[in-house]
Amino acid sequence: MSGRRALPLPVLLDRHRAALADCRRCGNAPDVLPVLSQARAPRVMLVGQAPGQTEMTTRRPFNGRAGRTLFRWLERAGLDEATARARIYFAAVTRCYPGPHPSGRGDRVPTPRERALCRDWMVAELRIIRPALLVLAGRLAIDQFLPGRALDQVVGRVHEVEHAGGRTRALPLPHPSGASSWFHVPANARLLDRALVLLREELDAIDRLDARELAG
Repeated sequence: MSGRRALPLPVLLDRHRAALADCRRCGNAPDVLPVLSQARAPRVMLVGQAPGQTEMTTRRPFNGRAGRTLFRWLERAGLDEATARARIYFAAVTRCYPGPHPSGRGDRVPTPRERALCRDWMVAELRIIRPALLVLAGRLAIDQFLPGRALDQVVGRVHEVEHAGGRTRALPLPHPSGASSWFHVPANARLLDRALVLLREELDAIDRLDARELAG
């Protein structure tokens, strides 16, 4: 991404987090608060669906069962959890726990109204961070950038996408929720394996680029 930021990235993100922490647009119960990423100078942005019940308590993204699966995937791509949390800005289509699914299995999918009310936060983050790489975890996140495509058409490939922050390479992943059976199908598991190989390659390319910029 080109162009200089008016202020250093950590300062801009601190201001953004403070505003997001105070968001009450959806009129949720007082104990349902936005979940916040703590990455200070990220080059990568991961977009998920919505926080789970565990995240509502800790206000830390991907802190429950789905997070354990996600961080196992990221470790296969060369990032342990601490490094991933420092290097990746964890965003989501919506930032507050939507509540349990009426069926009792998993969490409720955020409504179109909730997604619309929350969208400005992700737009602002894209403009602030201008990520070198977007990781899209799950159908709702993928549809924000690559709408109308089946998971087996997008997982295991790198895509170029346009967004509020410019043009970025995007790598879709299935959602790591335990309620999802998609990545347990052998053909889909191979697509996930390929996606994690590509993720490692993309992260290595970002590291090489950063090293050249520092050296220059």
